[in-house]
Amino acid sequence: MIPYSRQTIDEDDIAAVVSVLRSDWLTQGPTIAEFEKALAEYSGARFAVAAPNGTAALYLAYKAAGQKEGDEIITVPNTFVATSNMALICGANPVFCDIRSDTHNIDENKIEELITSKTKAIVPVHFAGHPCEMDKIIEIAKKHNLLVIEDACHAIGAKYKNKRIGGIGDLTVFSFHPVKPITTGEGGAILTNNEKYYQTMLRLRTHGITKDPEKTETIGKWHYEMIDLAFNHRITDIPCALGVSQLKKLDRFQKARERVAEYYFEKLKNLKGIVLPTKLAHIKHSWHLFPINLKDAGKRKEVFDYLQANGVGVQVHYIPAHWQPYARPKPVIGAN
Repeated sequence: MIPYSRQTIDEDDIAAVVSVLRSDWLTQGPTIAEFEKALAEYSGARFAVAAPNGTAALYLAYKAAGQKEGDEIITVPNTFVATSNMALICGANPVFCDIRSDTHNIDENKIEELITSKTKAIVPVHFAGHPCEMDKIIEIAKKHNLLVIEDACHAIGAKYKNKRIGGIGDLTVFSFHPVKPITTGEGGAILTNNEKYYQTMLRLRTHGITKDPEKTETIGKWHYEMIDLAFNHRITDIPCALGVSQLKKLDRFQKARERVAEYYFEKLKNLKGIVLPTKLAHIKHSWHLFPINLKDAGKRKEVFDYLQANGVGVQVHYIPAHWQPYARPKPVIGAN
């Protein structure tokens, strides 16, 4: 079976993890900060906060951005359910915008009509690793005093107009699941240039607990205060060691994905009945996915089953979030 994606683990990745296992720090140690520093430097952001998975990273980003009961975010249904679920967990309501037919990203020309007095953020999803039209999205956000929280779980290594994804929006979320461009087993991170968001996420990651240096000096170094109600969303040093090692190879992994994409384009270009992915000239695609559209959607199951039976691992990305039985958000604007 040819998997639609899988991790690449080398001996140096294994050695990096073993080194941590033999150290004094399995969690809350120096390798976490090392990974965060490397992520920030690679992505062009000031700060990075590592989390146990992409879903936790989305939650921390939304909470740091102040999402609360009654707020609204504008995002897309063409994404994994975590994008909207974590907004719902925070009490905010996802309002779904239609997508472009070429990139399958949020249609930047349909965002403004969805903005209300309750809207607090735009959450573009860089589907398959193709960046959204960030200039237009940021222009709309500034005009209406909104935040931009990028769901870039597909897009580490991608670029928009020669800017790496990670340092463009107010907050950017990555995922390091094994099918993603690099992996930490599971894992995620939030990138930001805003120190307030950074400090808030550090606190929220650890039960909402902080240590005030003045009070620890006066009362004792053991003193701490819980000032937010929050979860344990810490990541350990073990996956971060793998992340540090993997990140060094990301550019090489990226080139390998580009070669695979070029191969698919060449071999499938004359095949009738399908539409191949779009790659706009001003972006660098991470090729997390190579999404193919069937002109006859009614044949999806037939084609899916045929490919699976013949050793080609494929998947459907995604069952739209508003189709899920639990879904409570507003319908997609412009959907048939």
